[in-house]
Amino acid sequence: MNLNDLTVIDTEKIALDDLFFSNENKTALLQVIKEHQYIAELQKYNLKVDNKILLHGSSGCGKTTTAKAIANTLNKKIVIINLSTIIDARIGETSKNIKAIFDKAVRERAVLFLDEFDQIGKSRDSEDKDVAEMRRLVNTIIQLFDYFPSDSLLICATNHYEIIDSALLRRFQLRLKYDLPLQEQLDLYYDRILNTFPTHLQNIERRYGISYAEVLDYIHTSMKKQIIAELDLKLMTV
Repeated sequence: MNLNDLTVIDTEKIALDDLFFSNENKTALLQVIKEHQYIAELQKYNLKVDNKILLHGSSGCGKTTTAKAIANTLNKKIVIINLSTIIDARIGETSKNIKAIFDKAVRERAVLFLDEFDQIGKSRDSEDKDVAEMRRLVNTIIQLFDYFPSDSLLICATNHYEIIDSALLRRFQLRLKYDLPLQEQLDLYYDRILNTFPTHLQNIERRYGISYAEVLDYIHTSMKKQIIAELDLKLMTV
């Protein structure tokens, strides 16, 4: 499998201020960003920066956009890997692919974002039918983590925190949980998205108990229906 087929170099520019997440998560992420901005000064005091982050929790709540925003703030490229796409029937081939991806990110001083991390970080105590092979894969990942240079940044994301191997979990200096947003958080998000549309289209019924991604899809679907209905009405009155 070609390495270029496995990796996505994302160029989308997202600012941290454009994201909606808890104050606790924002404070923790700002600390990591500052550490990497002042890494040379910190190293003078033999202080290691946090460079391995695990984002976990509900789908559609901003894990991928967080990684993009961090890379943008640090003025770095981001290499995005969806791990479900690189799992090979031969575990050895998967290990080879992942090592090549790590090497590429380190060589290019890029932020490495591994989505669906549970695909390769599954507990070695699991009842997977290929548990022996999975153990070898997890051991490979642990070694890659341990030798990952401090001036590089690794961000992993999962919706299934509970199945990640405990030895891997310990290697993340920062583990941030992404919960479904509260009503007041969603109202702020609704306001920001709806304000980009004409005023007379903004009065839609608001849904709660869903993710930011689901809100965005819902708004876009509602807007398309309203705009198409207006256009049809104009055609009928011509």
